[in-house]
Amino acid sequence: MKFREEIDKRKTFAIISHPDAGKTTLTEKFLLFGGAIQVAGAVKNNKIKKTAASDFMEIEKQRGISVATSVMTFPYNDKIVNILDTPGHKDFAEDTYRTLTAVDSVILVIDCVKGVEAQTERLMEVCRMRDTPVIIFINKMDRPGRDPFDLLDELEEKLDIKVRPLSWPINMGKEFKGVYKLFDGTLNLFDAQNKSKVAENIVPISGLEDAKLEELVGEKDANDLRDDVELIDGVYEQFDKEEYLKGKVAPVFFGSALNNFGIKEMLDTFTEIAPTPQPVFTDKRKVIADEEKFSGFIFKIHANIDPNHRDRIAFLRIVSGKFQRNTFYKHVRLNKKLRFANPASFMAQSKEIVEEAYPGDVIGLYDTGNFKIGDTLTEGEDMMFKGIPSFSPEMFKEVVNRDPMKTKQLEKGLQQLTEEGVAQLFTKQPGNIKIIGTVGNLQFEVIQYRLLNEYGATADFKSLNYHLACWITTTDQAQLDQFVKVKGSDVGYDKDNNPVFLAPSAWMLEKARENYPKLEFHTTSEFKVKL
Repeated sequence: MKFREEIDKRKTFAIISHPDAGKTTLTEKFLLFGGAIQVAGAVKNNKIKKTAASDFMEIEKQRGISVATSVMTFPYNDKIVNILDTPGHKDFAEDTYRTLTAVDSVILVIDCVKGVEAQTERLMEVCRMRDTPVIIFINKMDRPGRDPFDLLDELEEKLDIKVRPLSWPINMGKEFKGVYKLFDGTLNLFDAQNKSKVAENIVPISGLEDAKLEELVGEKDANDLRDDVELIDGVYEQFDKEEYLKGKVAPVFFGSALNNFGIKEMLDTFTEIAPTPQPVFTDKRKVIADEEKFSGFIFKIHANIDPNHRDRIAFLRIVSGKFQRNTFYKHVRLNKKLRFANPASFMAQSKEIVEEAYPGDVIGLYDTGNFKIGDTLTEGEDMMFKGIPSFSPEMFKEVVNRDPMKTKQLEKGLQQLTEEGVAQLFTKQPGNIKIIGTVGNLQFEVIQYRLLNEYGATADFKSLNYHLACWITTTDQAQLDQFVKVKGSDVGYDKDNNPVFLAPSAWMLEKARENYPKLEFHTTSEFKVKL
């Protein structure tokens, strides 16, 4: 019974957004409400005083960005909440995509001034692939922004999901007075002075016709609020928890993370409705959380700048059973048993050794090079978890070896860095040409820096004008052979030796689809398993 109770307590989610939408601030306020920190600013101040644990390279410290997913755990409302705070910078979007495979739900932060941005659309595509339940937080209501109804329309149109507001703002910018909570009929009045600590200014009213409403917000705003709520009830269906859990409808909340406002009602609702640890598919079967035997998968590997490349942490999402410290588990890909003396859990900026962990938990395993992304640990069963895709990169560069005497070191470095998910590696023949694919220029700087400092290899990068990398599948081997023969100079192979068409342009990709109708061209490597 205790095991089932532990599973039901777990709520594991990612916070995603376009850069500067307020994701990190919202994460910090969650920790504040959860009691993991006492004063807002503690996390940021710690980063300033003692660079963040994820800032493992000078290049990152100089730029003031984080490239690693942060994992934080805290108790709230008798639940164990696991937050995976993802990188906002688009150059590290691939890390965010993988993180979404390790969570059961998502909170999406939208800037009320900018609305839905390109990065947000791409992140939501990944959520749609898995029907991941999504809660939307429209942030920065204390600033002048877009009309809330226009924002809701844009969310539905661009993100391909129905929405249902559960709170509603009373004005915005300097005139912002608070939100009306549609689900319980109370007012939460805005106090711009309360930025750093937990406080509430919630006023119970007996419906929108309550005379107190005019006293609290003024006659005009009271009438506008009544009109808005009537329109909401007429246009949007009542919130249905089952539709949310299926990923079909997203509840929407309004607030200001910086001012610590509108967050508690969202966090309360999240802990009530968000899914408990969900089943995950393997190449053999579906694994459910309350199975007795332990299983889990690696979705992120984080290495520091140790030249010996020893101090790596592999992040493990527990799928089923109970993980126990100093117990031997099977590394399926390597077909060998490993045990872990110092598995770590994370609370804000600190980490501590854990004796046991349950489905939904994310723990860090110290790694000496045994793991790569997607690896599976079990109590003995031979199966590999699926659904950790690579996406088509946006930038391609050929690796140019500057020191032929260090060829082995370069190849080892490229292999290990791409196993960590820093970038994607494609190999073209003849000539064993190595092509790195990324979503941004910053990753090339990271790779160059790490190759030199960790492997002693020096490399330059030569830009290539490719439009897209498309994985190829077919039931007609003869047509694939013909395609490779004709388009050989634009065909590479990924780390698993899958053929990839490096399309020079959108037009040439379209022509390839027309001329080779029995070939399928995929923009994600997740083409073998129906999710």
